[in-house]
Amino acid sequence: MIDSNSTSVSVRGLNLNFGSTEVLKQLNLDVYQGEFLVLLGSSGCGKSTLLNCVAGLLDINHGQVFIQGQNVTWAEPSDRGIGMVFQSYALYPQMTVEGNLSFGLKNARVAKQEIRKKVARTAEILQIEALLKRKPAELSGGQRQRVAIGRALIRDVDVFLFDEPLSNLDAKLRADLRIELKRLHQQLKNTMIYVTHDQIEAMTLADRIAIMRAGAILQLGTPEEIYQRPANRYVAGFIGSPTMNFIEGKIIDSTFIAEGMRLELDGYEFQTGNGSNSAPSDNTAVTLGIRPEHISISKQTQHPAKANEVHTRVVTEIVEKTGADTIILSRLRDQTLRIRTDGLQTIEPEETLDIEFSADTISLFDHKTGLRI
Repeated sequence: MIDSNSTSVSVRGLNLNFGSTEVLKQLNLDVYQGEFLVLLGSSGCGKSTLLNCVAGLLDINHGQVFIQGQNVTWAEPSDRGIGMVFQSYALYPQMTVEGNLSFGLKNARVAKQEIRKKVARTAEILQIEALLKRKPAELSGGQRQRVAIGRALIRDVDVFLFDEPLSNLDAKLRADLRIELKRLHQQLKNTMIYVTHDQIEAMTLADRIAIMRAGAILQLGTPEEIYQRPANRYVAGFIGSPTMNFIEGKIIDSTFIAEGMRLELDGYEFQTGNGSNSAPSDNTAVTLGIRPEHISISKQTQHPAKANEVHTRVVTEIVEKTGADTIILSRLRDQTLRIRTDGLQTIEPEETLDIEFSADTISLFDHKTGLRI
């Protein structure tokens, strides 16, 4: 259970440079006690670098890091009360699973009886009791990653850090271990910070997601908040598969106007800097975003029933059947429009479709700044 009144990990004004390159920029972040926080972003955005700063594997140029209320900015990794799981399994090949799990405890001179208890408990949690006498070469990829996670768990620490631990696994195994990680978090209730570039991992695992780009956090919120109310166009396009559709236009008299399209914005919740909800001034250039699943299809000609709905016609180009869903790439004048519909729908390429969507399902972004309005 998350304790939003208690901060487990806090990063304050963190800067990190590699030579003349600024990698992390005045970054601030609070992670609540018992929270599963995911750092999400494309390669090079700084998410693994931030995790390594929290772990103490990198020296920062400016700022502070607190773990469980203690300033650990210059503390050694072993003194920070963390357990870390890396992308590579990093197991000792000459040791058994039991030896890999117990190695750190032996170095810390923990009593043999206590080591046996901790190994048994960790193996039970991860369901690897039958593997304790095997060596890494005798394990599958998923089993090796369970052991790697076990090496972090056995330390019985307050904060666990995961650096893309599932990226080397195949799709089915990733899905299986996602469930195990979720179950593990619910069982242990420890704070977990998880780095990934996979939005499915982020959406399914996280209590909150921090979306990063160029060393900064663009939005921090629950998966629902980020998906339904993206803070800017980059976040809107990054989250969701297929990606959000974007249509360029203007706002005139509280109406979105684009080529061949009018949509009164009744029902749309505007977001302004002072927290009030009001439409921007006339002739403001904006980008309308609409998710593929919010576009409805009818094979019969539709006529607008309400001013805050769009009814228009598209021609299909490519139809992708994924089983439960069908993804349609269609042409709306000079741009591609993606539509997600029921997998049982029979739709063919070059077919003309009537589509509709309403103002309460869209997002609007300032054309210049990309910020949500």
